[in-house]
Amino acid sequence: MNISRKQFIILFLVLAFAFQFISNSFLGSEVRLFPVNGKSWLRAESPVVWKNIVSSILLPVKIVLIGPLLPFVNFLKDDPPPPFFVIGFAFYWSVLASIIHYLLGKLKHLSEIKL
Repeated sequence: MNISRKQFIILFLVLAFAFQFISNSFLGSEVRLFPVNGKSWLRAESPVVWKNIVSSILLPVKIVLIGPLLPFVNFLKDDPPPPFFVIGFAFYWSVLASIIHYLLGKLKHLSEIKL
């Protein structure tokens, strides 16, 4: 299946925002795309055991998706306008998706050469 870079980036953005929303909604205290100021962006600190376990399992994915943007988040934590977080995450995730698409294309090309 060949997918264009533009389609891959759009799909990646939709899935990344959905992952962020679902993980924060299930593991957090309220339904939100981004956690409330003062709450951890990477882990859910909850007295419920299963939430802590699921949060620990999802931590590597969240580190890749959110980790490099934590300085950006800390810089804008004093109640920024809402689209700043969405725009910042969309830009970072677009660059990340482009890199992943490029690497998957190279991997596919190398597997075709060896056959």
